[in-house]
Amino acid sequence: MATSSATIDAWPSSPYSSSAPDGEVLRSLHRLARDLSAAEAPAPFLRAVFASVSRRARLLAAVFDDLLLSSGGPLLLLQRSASLCLREVLLVLQRFKALVADCAARSRTRLLLQSDEVAARARELQHDLATLLDLLPVADLGLADDVADLLALASRQCRRAAGAAEPAELKAGVLALIHEVEREIVPERETLEGILEEVGINDPASCSDEIETLEREIGDRAAERWTPAMIALVGLLRYAKCVLFSAATPRHVVGSSKALDLDGDDGEGAEEEPPSPPLDFRCPVSLELMSDPVVASSGQTYDRDSITRWFGSGKSTCPKTGQVLTNLELVPNKALKNLIARWCRENGVAVEAAEASGKAEPAPVVAANKAALEAARMTASFLVKKLSASSFSSHESTRRVVHEIRLLAKSGSDNRAFIGEAGAAGLLVPLLRSEEDAALQLEAVTALLNLSILDANKKRIMHAEGAVDALCDVMTRPGASWRAKENAAATVLSLAAVHAYRRRLGRNARVVESVVELARAGPPSTKKDALAALLSLSGERENVGRLVDAGAAEVAAAAVGESEAAAAVLASLAKRGGAEAIVALDGAVARLVAEMRRGTEWSRECAAAALVLLCRRQGAKAAAQVMAVSGVEWAIWELLGNGTERGRRKAASLGRACRRWAAAANAANAEQSTTECPTTTTSGSAPALTTAS
Repeated sequence: MATSSATIDAWPSSPYSSSAPDGEVLRSLHRLARDLSAAEAPAPFLRAVFASVSRRARLLAAVFDDLLLSSGGPLLLLQRSASLCLREVLLVLQRFKALVADCAARSRTRLLLQSDEVAARARELQHDLATLLDLLPVADLGLADDVADLLALASRQCRRAAGAAEPAELKAGVLALIHEVEREIVPERETLEGILEEVGINDPASCSDEIETLEREIGDRAAERWTPAMIALVGLLRYAKCVLFSAATPRHVVGSSKALDLDGDDGEGAEEEPPSPPLDFRCPVSLELMSDPVVASSGQTYDRDSITRWFGSGKSTCPKTGQVLTNLELVPNKALKNLIARWCRENGVAVEAAEASGKAEPAPVVAANKAALEAARMTASFLVKKLSASSFSSHESTRRVVHEIRLLAKSGSDNRAFIGEAGAAGLLVPLLRSEEDAALQLEAVTALLNLSILDANKKRIMHAEGAVDALCDVMTRPGASWRAKENAAATVLSLAAVHAYRRRLGRNARVVESVVELARAGPPSTKKDALAALLSLSGERENVGRLVDAGAAEVAAAAVGESEAAAAVLASLAKRGGAEAIVALDGAVARLVAEMRRGTEWSRECAAAALVLLCRRQGAKAAAQVMAVSGVEWAIWELLGNGTERGRRKAASLGRACRRWAAAANAANAEQSTTECPTTTTSGSAPALTTAS
């Protein structure tokens, strides 16, 4: 393993290259030798390698200490040969320190896979150091005999390091374990425990940290040769964590998305939870925090992975608006990506950013890695069996198992599939009604939400006995936290993505009433998810009547200006039979006109679409309300000038509708004037809308 040039180049300029005084070189040597003598092995299996480095460094530190005491301080001037040799020694020690720092930053299992390279690099550096110590003119340095003996001893020890043993047996055992998992052989508990102990992973916290570090290294393609083994190790570590450490109390893990552990305004204990990701930062398809936002030809933004899978399934429509796309090209949204990264940094949320620069992601490797898949399947099966058994045990043990299921369901569609196939949905549903344990209820509803992202699991949840009623219980029960209510609404949204389930959910009066009430009374993050669920439910015409009766139009109109989904809900309701109810709401039209000017791009075009639909469905009654709003002409003009392509089309349609109403009003006025006073002109007619021409 060669030490990375970036690591060495980052080191402060060396005295060798900057022609520093000999005294400064000697002080740098003394400081480096002391640092290396205190360096600890990053993993137990490298203890022998690092111990040998530490012993050599202690000998050198004693030599340099003696030189500093006897040399005359910073004005020390050495013979040229001694000076050059010491500067070369300094470079070798700098490389030693870079190697130590590099190893400390790696995951332990990756270090194990690359242990032969690390040991070879350490031997090479010790050999270089031995050569330099042999060449060092001891007589020119004026060293005492015992100090010179220390130099000779250090040189001899560096030579002997060439035969240092490597942890080959442990590495072979880990690779053999991966091959066994690949052949669907369940690892023995004692074997797992022994290997993790030798690697230095002995508690759930260190196991979780190891998984996170490994995943980051896989994403960074830090060791491409070992990437398949590293991916398999991630799955194996997840399994080991559940089998060996499942009795430990779970720690709070910050999720990276709404669907994956969204945090909301939870009242009590909310100071321990990060804020919920803004709606604009979540992909409309997967509900996850976007790592690589891209813009489709419709102007809507999606996570690259989600929209690519959407197109790959044979669809050519915009998932959010439903319009047929003229092309399937995707443009990176770098501005939004930077905003998401800044939000994650400010709120302590870890997100695996997928570089849009063309860097390949590890997902295809994961899909082809049978060992990783089998490890994930074993983990899911173990957890679901444990959940089935823990249902007769304490709430605490059940909560720990559900916590692990929730975390596993965060990490990919394969894991969600394995958990669903193992029967987790039916076991999680009863836990939603856990009135005496709010934490268990939250874990269960979040786990169910994570599972629902996968289409196959949507069917399993919808067919689980009492699942829909249990979600309604969470949304309506006073004792449930807002975060649990929010995730229940998001689960309804996820389930409603399937056409048949959207219709079935819309027929359920409890679902409709629960979601509407959340949109009316919930905190901002909960209201956003409830409105998103209403938008999905309103996509089915037969649901609209029940939604309107439950007050969906009223709560959406009240939320215009607060949530961009509100205008979309009104447009969807107006399109499918709710126009009359919207026009009858006091101030609804005025709010939509205002949203055309001050909203986001999507909410502006949705507001314009809603107004066009109201004018078409309700005619003069709606158009009169639109024209009565002060500044409507400017709102139309602005959207025509700087709106999205769809927004400009809707603004033009709204302008034509208003012109037709104005022309009809003028004609009516003229006819009335002619009837009442035939000799009178029609100078009192309503002004035409010139702004839409």
